[in-house]
Amino acid sequence: MIVTVASRHMDVSPALKTYAEQKAGKLIKYYDRIQEIEVIFDAGKDSTAVEFIVNAEHKNMFLAHHNDGDAYACIDACFDKLERQLSDHKKKVRNRKHAAEDKHSMP
Repeated sequence: MIVTVASRHMDVSPALKTYAEQKAGKLIKYYDRIQEIEVIFDAGKDSTAVEFIVNAEHKNMFLAHHNDGDAYACIDACFDKLERQLSDHKKKVRNRKHAAEDKHSMP
């Protein structure tokens, strides 16, 4: 899995970069077919926006964007959003075969 940290209009401190990479690395626990994670920091006039782009197998893409609070809070909020998205996707993929069986079974 590749984790890329990029920034727009700001310089990312080593501590912030390490924190983002650690959080991104924990996402593999929720969906093990992740191939690449891109973390983008964007500094505006009054706040910092953080965007996570997760690319998984079979061209599945998951996005999370947050811009309320400091950069660390934004990373945590994006992590929570992606945790839910990845868990839901994993459940959907895992239960796909069982849904087909229910349609064809006799009552």
